[in-house]
Amino acid sequence: MTIDTKSGNGRTKGRGVGLAAVRGLALALVSLPGAVLCFCLSLVSIALIPIGVGLVTTPYVLTGVRAFANWRRVLAAEWGGVRIPPAYRPLPGGVNPWTRAVALLRDPATWRDLRWLPVDMTAGFVTALLPAVLLLYPLEGFALALGLWRVFPDGYWYGFVPVTGQASALGAAALGLVLLFLAHFFTPRLLDVHFRLTRAVLGSGRGELAERVRVLTETRRDAVDASAAELRRIERDLHDGAQARLVAVGMDLGTIEALLDKDPAQARELIAQARKSSVEALTELRELVRGIHPPVLAERGLGDAVRALALRLPVPTEVSVDLPGRAEAPVESAAYFAVSEVLTNAVKHSGADRIWVDLHRADGMLRATVTDNGRGGAVIGAGSGLAGVERRLGTFDGVLAVSSPAGGPTMVTMEIPCA
Repeated sequence: MTIDTKSGNGRTKGRGVGLAAVRGLALALVSLPGAVLCFCLSLVSIALIPIGVGLVTTPYVLTGVRAFANWRRVLAAEWGGVRIPPAYRPLPGGVNPWTRAVALLRDPATWRDLRWLPVDMTAGFVTALLPAVLLLYPLEGFALALGLWRVFPDGYWYGFVPVTGQASALGAAALGLVLLFLAHFFTPRLLDVHFRLTRAVLGSGRGELAERVRVLTETRRDAVDASAAELRRIERDLHDGAQARLVAVGMDLGTIEALLDKDPAQARELIAQARKSSVEALTELRELVRGIHPPVLAERGLGDAVRALALRLPVPTEVSVDLPGRAEAPVESAAYFAVSEVLTNAVKHSGADRIWVDLHRADGMLRATVTDNGRGGAVIGAGSGLAGVERRLGTFDGVLAVSSPAGGPTMVTMEIPCA
């Protein structure tokens, strides 16, 4: 049996050209209004800081700008294979609006985002739209050759061809054929130019090494703080839970020993109570161990651990897993607890009646996406669970992107580099 590889490659190429055009058109339709809205809101909010109004609005506006920029980072990685690592400084929690606004404005990454917005609404819009134009514009030339030129006024130009009759309309069709030929080769490359332009402006630039050192220092501090907080939580849970119950069991056993000959009936009641307390202490210890590192995660891997987590949720949750192997244990643990936190937030705050979880690996990244059909409005901010997820992922150079328009749905995408 013979396989026509040239035909298969042509079909693949054609699908790639069409996909690049569709993605470019979608980017153009989103980048222009999104960038204009974010840029205008940022300028107005920052301008209102001296009169106090901007102190309240600026943190929310700039957090929205970060979410928009992070979403574009995810698209650049997924659609263009262009990685744009974020380099945001951790935001202080539990502070007044003035301190939070100042922390955002002192972050160089914030100003990179603001410089990127006008570029994205101009050159970014053009480079995103060109792939679709290069593929769709030839259709007008073909339509002109088929007789559409008759409905246009005299002096109509198709590109550099003046269309005045059937002969010139055929010339327009020839030009359209040339453009279609060029689209076959250049459409995917033009979309790649868009993503590289985004990286050139949105990336950390010449101070990348210094910025990288600073981010690593801050993420290390966050990791140390998180570890200390986790140890305090374990100590508190042991002291208030299992330890207290085991002390009660010891006291009951002492009382039973004293009553065994004098009052056997009461001794039997205390034995039953001691048995119940020991079972409850064992249950609490198991829950504590599961909170530190779930046994199913160690034994079966991330996919089965997330499936087991989904089965315990009160909201119907569908889990899709496409992982060719197992990542390193710290990466799996970070991904598991990040997904767990996002699912907990969705159950508590979204009002959703359906949740979807997707786990897969692509381009050296472990990517987890949690989507719910709730009310939306989720943001990454101090005091929210998503801020803690962002700090957890930052320890591993991970990325968190949130898309949550009012009315939903909410999509939270997490990426962690993994071998």
